[in-house]
Amino acid sequence: MLQNNIQHTDRLRLPANGLPQSAKADGGGISDIINFGIGLLRRQYLVILFTAGLAIAASLLYLRLAPPTYTAQVQILLANPRPQFVQQQSLLAETAFDLNQIETQLQLLRSKGTAVAVINQLKLADDPDFDGSGLSLQSLWQRIRPWGSAGTKKAGPSDAQGEPSEGLVDAFLSRLSAGRVGFSNVIEISFSSSNAARAAEIANAVANAYVADQLNAKFEANRRATSWLQERLRDLGDQAIAAQRAVDVYKVQNNIVSLDGKPIDEQQITEINNRLAAARAQTSEATAKLARYETLLASDPKNPSSMANLDAIGADALNSQIITGLRQQYLELMRREAELAAKVGRDHLAVVNIRNRVREFRVSIFDEVRRLAEVSRSEFELAKQRQQEIEKQLSKAVSQSRSVNSAELTIKDLESRAKGLRALYESFQQRYMGSAQQESFPISETRVLFPASPPPSKSKPKTRLVLTLGILGGLALGIGLALLRDLMDRVFRTSSQVESVLELPCLSLVPLLPVRKSSKPPVRLQPTADDDAQQRIVSSPTAIHRTVVGMPLSRYTEAIRSIKLAIDHNPAKISSQVIGITSALPNEGKTTIAASLAQLIGHTGKKAIIVDCDLRNPSLSTIFAPKAAAGILEVANGSRSLTEAIWRDPATNLAFLPAVRRGPLLHTSEILCADTISKLFDRLRADYDYIIVDLPPLTPLVDVRATSSLIDCYILVVEWGRTKIDVVQHALHTAPNIHESLIGAVLSKTDTKAMARYDGHRSYYYHDSHYIRYGLTGS
Repeated sequence: MLQNNIQHTDRLRLPANGLPQSAKADGGGISDIINFGIGLLRRQYLVILFTAGLAIAASLLYLRLAPPTYTAQVQILLANPRPQFVQQQSLLAETAFDLNQIETQLQLLRSKGTAVAVINQLKLADDPDFDGSGLSLQSLWQRIRPWGSAGTKKAGPSDAQGEPSEGLVDAFLSRLSAGRVGFSNVIEISFSSSNAARAAEIANAVANAYVADQLNAKFEANRRATSWLQERLRDLGDQAIAAQRAVDVYKVQNNIVSLDGKPIDEQQITEINNRLAAARAQTSEATAKLARYETLLASDPKNPSSMANLDAIGADALNSQIITGLRQQYLELMRREAELAAKVGRDHLAVVNIRNRVREFRVSIFDEVRRLAEVSRSEFELAKQRQQEIEKQLSKAVSQSRSVNSAELTIKDLESRAKGLRALYESFQQRYMGSAQQESFPISETRVLFPASPPPSKSKPKTRLVLTLGILGGLALGIGLALLRDLMDRVFRTSSQVESVLELPCLSLVPLLPVRKSSKPPVRLQPTADDDAQQRIVSSPTAIHRTVVGMPLSRYTEAIRSIKLAIDHNPAKISSQVIGITSALPNEGKTTIAASLAQLIGHTGKKAIIVDCDLRNPSLSTIFAPKAAAGILEVANGSRSLTEAIWRDPATNLAFLPAVRRGPLLHTSEILCADTISKLFDRLRADYDYIIVDLPPLTPLVDVRATSSLIDCYILVVEWGRTKIDVVQHALHTAPNIHESLIGAVLSKTDTKAMARYDGHRSYYYHDSHYIRYGLTGS
């Protein structure tokens, strides 16, 4: 039973709320979770079953009260494209359906106008599903809802104009649903009713009402567009005629006459520009020719090399017969001079005469060139004069055109406006003709693909789904409540909890003893006064306090042996002669464990004494020595000797020093730390092997803190399943001197059968078969 294996404890520690920590050891995580889940089911299975039962009962009640609902479905196609040639002539733009337009059509299907049309067509105001006369959850809700809204009018069957009431329309729309089928242009309309045939009839009526509304809207839009187009064509024709008349009138008023679409002043300027360009070309040509003549004439005629530039003057030299004849004679003389000079020499008289005649011919050629140069100069002067005259004409024409510039701008603006109106008129006329042709094609863009038929089975409530949700929801809620209860169970349940939270070894798990009737004590002779003075016999305690002696092979006795073994083998290697038994709160079983431990030690043959130091509530003295006249206080103050105050148990040879309460004690902590008490314990140490001290609890009083100089080691008793973890932690925190001297804790009043539900790792450890095998009995 000794639970002080620290390594084993660290591996199996549980946090304060009883949940398993993430096992850091190899392979500990999954097993801890599984064990915790199994333990949770064992501990809280009643809560889970009760919650699941309530959920199933609520599901069955809903299935019983909820009326069956049948849902009929009809499909309609939004896009039935017209022929391409019709779309090109269509007056209204035919755009492809996108997501926004499809959502718009869905809203039109679920609109109040569609609902009113179907309600009036099928006279649904008298239908039991909508007038609230039937017994159903929805009818009850329709009756209760107007009471919750202040100022709401009481819904009647219809208003003064014969229109259905708001409540009827809302009830109709709540049963109507419409949605897109996948990513197509098909819309599926669904309607729910308690009657299958009625549901199909209403669904088809909604689809037909929507198709009729689309056709009516299209015809009305075309009619209005055609009427507007006729008026617009008439206005555009009048405006075009008025604009053309304004152009003609303005031309007459400003004497603007155009040829080939251009004004006269513009033609004049163009012609003058052409003439000026030609004149400038002639002037440039004459200037170049004159420059060539002047270059030739600038050379020396006597120099024979000057004849080399004769061809530079151009075609005039070639076309002149005089120059041509002179050049032929000049060349002939040059040939003769060369031949004769070759025969007789250059200084011969005949050669000299020929050379003189060559010079005369060269001078004659230059005289003719000079005459041609004068002719070219005359032509240059004439071309320059013609150019100047044309430039003057151009300047005059430009000045005249500026004067009529504003008039031309005005006429251009008028002509542009007239052309625009004419083009717009012709465009509208074409659209009008296309619109008139379009009306001859009665093709519907929206049509019913698949009409609704009465559904063979109800759509809701779905029995399997409701029951499945009820069972799963109840189990989930039950597990949640169970987990919440388990998390809120902030008490000590296992030895691992004690060791992980308090960081103390759990010395023993003392089982809960059933309440038994104590057997009648044996009849004893009344002792005389002298005998009573020699030896005081303890009263016969209850069966619980005699379990160690009466049932030495019980599980309870084995747990007390585990405590004694822990005291004898204290790992701190300090003296364990004086053992203090305390607890955090009263009524945790510390007195019973102290008495059982002392009886076990005395029954083994050791000299043991139990001292009642719970001065304010001496419950142990009330059980063992209810008629004691002297106790620890009398021995401490010297009014009685130790021998006169000690009571004895002949069955176990146990000595008992009671505490007699004669009145209210105010300073019990001062009494326990007095020198007289210390001397008394020194005397007890000398006379006894074990001194068991029953101390008061830690939380209400401070007396235990005053006994640190008297006690060698302490044992903390914690009641299983009752003592709060926070209370024990706070009690030890406020008494650090006691905490340091604790050798361990004991779980008292342990329900061994329930332990298997909390300590999943060692559930088989608590089975009674292990004790029966060794001749032991249960608690």
